[in-house]
Amino acid sequence: MQTDTLIIGCGIAGATAALRLASDRQRQVILLTRSDAPVESNSSYAQGGIVGRGSDDNPAILFDDIISAGAGLSNPPAVRLLAEEGPRLLQEVIIDDCGLEFDHSEKGQPVFGLEAAHSRRRILHVGDATGRAIMQSLLMKIAELPNIHLLTGKTVVDLITFPHHSKDPLAIYQAPSCHGAYVFDQETRQVEPILAQQTILATGGLGQIFLNTTNPHGARGDGLAMAYRAGAHVANLEYIQFHPTALNIPGVTKFLISEAVRGEGGVLLTPGGEPFMQRYAPEWKDLAPRDIVARSIYWEMLEHNYPFVLLDIASRRPAVYLRERFPQIYSTCMKYNIDITQQPIPVVPAAHYFCGGVLVDLWGRTNMPGLYAAGEVSCTGVHGANRLASTSLLEGLVWGARAAQDIRSLPGQAVLTEQDVPAWDDHGLVYETDPTLIAGDLETIRNLMWHYVGLVRSEYRLNRAVRELRHLWLDIEDFYRKTRLSDSLLGLRNAAQCALAIAMFAQRNRTSRGSHFREDARQLFEDTARPPTEEAVRLCGGLG
Repeated sequence: MQTDTLIIGCGIAGATAALRLASDRQRQVILLTRSDAPVESNSSYAQGGIVGRGSDDNPAILFDDIISAGAGLSNPPAVRLLAEEGPRLLQEVIIDDCGLEFDHSEKGQPVFGLEAAHSRRRILHVGDATGRAIMQSLLMKIAELPNIHLLTGKTVVDLITFPHHSKDPLAIYQAPSCHGAYVFDQETRQVEPILAQQTILATGGLGQIFLNTTNPHGARGDGLAMAYRAGAHVANLEYIQFHPTALNIPGVTKFLISEAVRGEGGVLLTPGGEPFMQRYAPEWKDLAPRDIVARSIYWEMLEHNYPFVLLDIASRRPAVYLRERFPQIYSTCMKYNIDITQQPIPVVPAAHYFCGGVLVDLWGRTNMPGLYAAGEVSCTGVHGANRLASTSLLEGLVWGARAAQDIRSLPGQAVLTEQDVPAWDDHGLVYETDPTLIAGDLETIRNLMWHYVGLVRSEYRLNRAVRELRHLWLDIEDFYRKTRLSDSLLGLRNAAQCALAIAMFAQRNRTSRGSHFREDARQLFEDTARPPTEEAVRLCGGLG
């Protein structure tokens, strides 16, 4: 199978890239998703909203808010790009091209929400299911374009890279480059190469490698793992953002209680009903950056042996308002006999967003020719050490559009044929996939990551995590090379690869910053828990 551009992942970044590329009707695009339903992606689970431009807002103010939340590690040129181009692309792609209507007043004016660490109301939303509304509108537009071929139930095994996969022995002297991917069909269980001039990784995050996460089942780090194996540069892997408020229910995946609930006045309480955030972040209280709120809850639970804390919005807003503003949260909580209009919500922190990833430039280009990355799998530098709420959808939109723009500017080139790369070799495989083994190994990975590479880290915990994960990774790699493929086996392999890489990055970074908190470097956390000084903002290159 051959195409001009292969896009791996069907969230906002991949879908936006496909739309912008396919506006050239001569260009063929293959868009892959491992899910049976294209709408199933991390993007669809984004509740709170997407950053727009509020009535009293401008790029300079948004820039400063992102820089402040990023704990001094955000890349100023990338932040500036997002602040300036993001709202314009939101209008062009999502509102004008796809026709999505965000919540608005009776007079037709947009209703902007407020979330933690934002200094202005600027969050556009569709109730509390903004991500799903955006993805449905994007996918409806994609369905209209015959030159986008959307394939479901496809799991990428590995990227096709030269010289590694070249049949020409002299290719060893050439610089590494990407030419597509080997793709596993979940129904036929066959692997075939899809060859492309350019490949865009847009596979989302990796929350499922932790014991508690808000991420859906497929968020296991597939894109990061395959890029890492191929030799693409990666960065900031230690920075995992834990969302402070996930519904305290059994199971790995926790239902997200949007930050917008606190933006609308929600207050965190102990199980006894006492507010506590003023003790940890007196400047921001309940609207402190996510890393600070999540750790504050962690310490409160640890110190007092609480199984959860409470989020009270019932006493702050009328019941009719809550049912209209948060219909998804209301209905989901009611399934567990929790009426958010009458009682506080039991919440715990959970792994939520990956701030690091495959390192890209302002056009989504990796260090490997032919390979781009966009969305949560990538590291643009926007989020630094801690993501500002509701910037992730906007980042995926901007870098998806920019990757497409860069690809469209390239001169045409011949696509390789199947004669240029080896066929997938599955001879000598002696085992069938063992669901029990896979489930057991995943449980081990999740426990190691949650307890040793989680919200609070230390040298001893990280050293132990690296030792145990390295041993497990070697065992899984050995099993993988002797076993017939399945989606779950590929997911386990990628999860082990990502977990080990993240633990190693965290082990090497002895400085607490943002979402990477080391108990042996607590002072820096206390420093970054304060708003930035004017001098810090100046050094970060404010927009005026």
